Amino acid sequence: MGFLKNLFGKQETVRQLTKVHDLLVNDIIVLNDSFGLPERLRGKQFQVTAINSYEYEHNTQLEWVLTGQDDSELYLSLDVDDKTYLKFALKIEHEDVEQLFDLEQFAQVFDSEEPTELDKQADSALTKQWTSDYYRQQTYAQIGYFHRKDSRSENISVYQGKDAGEQFELYALFDQDQDKGIDIEVWSDGDTDVFLTLFRPLTDVVDFFPGS
Repeated sequence: MGFLKNLFGKQETVRQLTKVHDLLVNDIIVLNDSFGLPERLRGKQFQVTAINSYEYEHNTQLEWVLTGQDDSELYLSLDVDDKTYLKFALKIEHEDVEQLFDLEQFAQVFDSEEPTELDKQADSALTKQWTSDYYRQQTYAQIGYFHRKDSRSENISVYQGKDAGEQFELYALFDQDQDKGIDIEVWSDGDTDVFLTLFRPLTDVVDFFPGS
């Protein structure tokens, strides 16, 4: 009887997932169908396919790589201030930047610590609902380190060695309402990545499914 009790008494514990901060690789989130969300996000579900860490002088920020059912890729982080918001990031290409902005005006973002102002020209099919008509620069050449690691469970370090990160400079702009923005990452080899960012309430995530 003792053996049978032990055998049938063991039940696998189901991991509870109720917060974005606790997401792990293979977990799934479901977003609401609010018209405040771009069509790419509205009512969709995404799986976490990787977790990265951005290390700055005073804080470290997690980034969850989200893959949709159509294999599209987005990036999610938490913007923590007086309140906490979801920060979605959509990577765009040079041709998208060229359509969105005057390139001479856009280049001024990197030329001076004086805040650059950008006026939108026109959206592409990709950027529709991700952009605002006007942006003002708030961050100039902030040094950061990118780690392909989850800082909650793995050691990270800016110093040389196996835990070292990849150094970059961050330039950031925001619209007047502070709910849309642009992040630009300039890497040490000169490569430049441009992201459109969108800030949304935590309640936009309506369901969680722990990964296997």
